[in-house]
Amino acid sequence: MESNKQSDWVARSLSSVWHPCTQMQHHENLPLIPVSHGRGAWLYDQNGRRYLDAISSWWVNLFGHANPRINAALKDQLDKLEHAMLAGFTHEPVIELSEQLSARTDHVLGHCFYASDGASAVEIALKMSFHAWRNAGLTDKQEFVCLKGSYHGETIGALAVTDVALFRDAYGPLLRQAHVVASPDARAAQEGETAPDVARRAAQDLALLLEQRASHIAAVIIEPLVQCATGMAMHDPEYLRLVRALCDRHQVHVIFDEIAVGCGRSGTFFACEQAAVWPDFLCLSKGISGGYLPLSLVMTREAVFQAFYSTDVTRGFLHSHSYTGNPLACRAALATLAIFDEDDVVNRNRDRAARLTAALAPLATHPKVRHFRQRGMIWAFDAVVEDVSAAATFSRRFFAAALEQELLLRPIGRTVYLMPPYILDDAEIDGLAARTQTVFEQVIGALK
Repeated sequence: MESNKQSDWVARSLSSVWHPCTQMQHHENLPLIPVSHGRGAWLYDQNGRRYLDAISSWWVNLFGHANPRINAALKDQLDKLEHAMLAGFTHEPVIELSEQLSARTDHVLGHCFYASDGASAVEIALKMSFHAWRNAGLTDKQEFVCLKGSYHGETIGALAVTDVALFRDAYGPLLRQAHVVASPDARAAQEGETAPDVARRAAQDLALLLEQRASHIAAVIIEPLVQCATGMAMHDPEYLRLVRALCDRHQVHVIFDEIAVGCGRSGTFFACEQAAVWPDFLCLSKGISGGYLPLSLVMTREAVFQAFYSTDVTRGFLHSHSYTGNPLACRAALATLAIFDEDDVVNRNRDRAARLTAALAPLATHPKVRHFRQRGMIWAFDAVVEDVSAAATFSRRFFAAALEQELLLRPIGRTVYLMPPYILDDAEIDGLAARTQTVFEQVIGALK
């Protein structure tokens, strides 16, 4: 009975739902899992089979599925206010969330502008930077700078500062060209170089560009510490310090896209804390609502806010989303922040990270693994696959094999990564490491 129901769900979904980031034809052979419910770190299908959500459902679910504290907050909010427009109105959840986030930056970033998803937050930051310069009379500052291999979303503006060919190339004719500078990816270290050396070399590439084009450049956008969608490219915090100094010198804004790397994922609540610098704009989404509801925001400085503050409507930031600052989403975010504080999550994650890193040691030294790396609650390694056709199918093979081991893992190309929720117990950590190794051995063995 359950098996028939599961098959029915799959058939109905394939005939009516266009799934994201998917070549739909692949589902003729690749499993589509109909999720019935979730509990803690686990997702369950219609047959009752479970899967450890080792990528936090695309990096959003920080404290497990059906978390009782977030559930309770949402149920309470649902009886008070589900939504009200934020133009001309306000409400307690959005005020409290803005105040709490500002306090976490020591009030350096004191103003929050809300949207619904990460790409929209990036669009807001880009537009806000350009418009702030225009309001200041610097109308030539219309260009943006991104890193090689960067990913910032798939709307037109966000794609313009994205340098991943798979996402960008098809829409190239629609996009405004951004400057692309060297990535500080530590994997690019030459013989004898350290990660800080790579960071300094990459920063020099940006310095040369700014010397030539600073009067035309509005902002530089960076994913601090980890460029996620390009294959978990990790870099030293020194790069962020150098970029901040260069942009200050050349009067250019800094945008930190912390959509994936913020909210504790990189080892501190904000990734940029590890460099002891703050940007002009900081984008948050994904984990901020604990994986419950769409929510994104851009935090910015008082000076930027004042650039728009005027009796002249045309100097205002006239950007809006229907669900801007949705009370339910903000309440989920407040419950998420409360868990961070009540459970001392950032510090406790250090113990979790140490245990999982130790458990993954056999993979770190595997002859078919290169560049095993870890930053906070992110782990990644690159599989050695010489055959071009095998490399092209590695991710799908790994995903399917992982499901057989009760794991949800979705490699990026030949990069296997883990971004689990912050609630794993010791048994789950050890099981995740052991099963990841089993899957890797199975897939690599089949590709020989």
